[in-house]
Amino acid sequence: MKTRVMTAVVLVPVLLLLVLAAPKILTAIVLGLLLALAAYELLYCTGLVRHVRLVTYSAVMAFAVSLWSYFGSVHAYAQLGVIVFMSLLFMEMMLDHVKVTIDKTCMCLFAGLLVPFLLSSLMRILIMKVGRFMILIPFIVAFGSDSGAYFSGRYFGRHKMAPVISQHKTIEGAIGGVLTAVISMVIYTMILQFGFDFRVNYALAVVYGLVGSLAGIFGDLCFSVIKRQTGIKDYGHLFPGHGGIMDRLYSVALVAPLMEAFLIILPLAV
Repeated sequence: MKTRVMTAVVLVPVLLLLVLAAPKILTAIVLGLLLALAAYELLYCTGLVRHVRLVTYSAVMAFAVSLWSYFGSVHAYAQLGVIVFMSLLFMEMMLDHVKVTIDKTCMCLFAGLLVPFLLSSLMRILIMKVGRFMILIPFIVAFGSDSGAYFSGRYFGRHKMAPVISQHKTIEGAIGGVLTAVISMVIYTMILQFGFDFRVNYALAVVYGLVGSLAGIFGDLCFSVIKRQTGIKDYGHLFPGHGGIMDRLYSVALVAPLMEAFLIILPLAV
């Protein structure tokens, strides 16, 4: 517990510096490196794909997705990148179709393209007109939900939510996580209104917190089941008490793209 808190104390200021003050191109590069490491963890550290070239292609593609998002998500560049990435994967399959199977190829697409696309929503939010204010929303929802679920489950948890996938997740913890996410979003919306003179919608703040928290819980279970199937406790050991890159990012893997969609379709503040 102590190690977990100390690591968070170091990581949170770094995160805030990156998303609130650093040049956006630097944020894109750092996010790209994190996504590349996440692809490595999803493939190599799990043992699902131990083919060095396949893992390398996937890591490079993951990095490229972040830069593509920074430069405005121009579809032509994305299409060219996907064509090159898929061509390389299938060339490896053609060279050795016994070792490079279709399931490994699909895992590379998952780790090198799908997951980075979801997580690079953070970059696409950041480059919005008021992105410096909106970028905190996915983290507030995801980390607020995680923290609320952790403490609620620790003190009040009685009923297991998904015992086969995660022994520690409880229904009481999930409820606490949802409530914490909603309250956190309402508080942040008040900050936007009274601190920065935005016109806000509190009903939408509740929707953001509620739906975002549920998405975060589901996303957490999705990536937890991969760990169970591959027999690992954490995706990595980069952050003491927190695991690897994926262990920190999978809580926002569904929350970030959902918040991006909400910010476009149902703007919280203008």
